[in-house]
Amino acid sequence: MTNNPFGTLTPIDADAACCGGDESAEITHAQLDSITAAVQHEYGSLAERAGERASQANKATDRLYTEEQRSVLTDEAAGASAGCGNPVGIADAKSGETVLDLGSGGGIDCFLAAKEVGPTGSVIGIDMTPRMLELARTNAEKLETTNVVFKLGHIEQIPQEDNSVDLVISNCVIALSEQKERVFLEIIRILKPGGRFVISDIVTDKPLPDDVRKSAAEWVSCVGGAAVMSDYLAMVKEAGFAKTEILEERKSTGGNEEWRSSMINLTLRAFKPAV
Repeated sequence: MTNNPFGTLTPIDADAACCGGDESAEITHAQLDSITAAVQHEYGSLAERAGERASQANKATDRLYTEEQRSVLTDEAAGASAGCGNPVGIADAKSGETVLDLGSGGGIDCFLAAKEVGPTGSVIGIDMTPRMLELARTNAEKLETTNVVFKLGHIEQIPQEDNSVDLVISNCVIALSEQKERVFLEIIRILKPGGRFVISDIVTDKPLPDDVRKSAAEWVSCVGGAAVMSDYLAMVKEAGFAKTEILEERKSTGGNEEWRSSMINLTLRAFKPAV
């Protein structure tokens, strides 16, 4: 395990991100920037290797996606995938809906959602890594998908209008954010009244050791930033969501460290109140 060269990663309050309040409890601008830089570097590199990773990645996507879903994807979309679930497979996206994917990567979940919503619907992919956006747009051209658009942006400040989306999906991305409270506030902002999210993510059943939380390698693998599940669910509730449902909960496997037994792959659905 490599110590984080980007500085200590400190939990923050969504309303006090970076500025003001108790300095000892905050993360600094420099620390936030360093987390972003580490993640962008790793996922930019993943985009570059998508083609050569395709056969290896297909083994992972075989576990998460159905054969029918995989048949409509490019090898590069599968090769760029770093997800931990299949949110589209259980989201029940409907014809004509607007879907937004947080951390869309090479576009794998966007393309699957595009099939679900059909030509009268639309899908928006948000990613902060320019190389991933280039790959996703190339994949869209190869697939001749015309109802998907990819935008550069951050999940803590989503470039989307208020009350404009029926369904938000995300696949092992919110764990990468040190501002999860803000992410959920952004999701509820952009959802239409009665809209919902279906999110797959990594959480834990107990706090991670400090050295794991401060490891750059563990952060970019969606582990170092994983929240305790009870805290994660509390953030969803505090953002204003109702009718929260755990759709899938399974223990992660692999690794010899004792703390890895606390890791959980979680798929969650929640609704924005209709009024």
